[in-house]
Amino acid sequence: MNTTVLNLLHGGGEVASIGAALYAIAVTATAMVSVLARSPKRRSDARETLKVLLRRGPRT
Repeated sequence: MNTTVLNLLHGGGEVASIGAALYAIAVTATAMVSVLARSPKRRSDARETLKVLLRRGPRT
């Protein structure tokens, strides 16, 4: 029983790590497009996407 719980925790940590890495890749790629795209419309769209990806809650 104890090893089953530890295995589940380990697996959950791996899934969380993979998710965080994919999120970081998505944010980095979007930031690069917002700077490097030739079209002003595409840069603007990428900046709006970054606003959604990096949305923060209200500061208290």
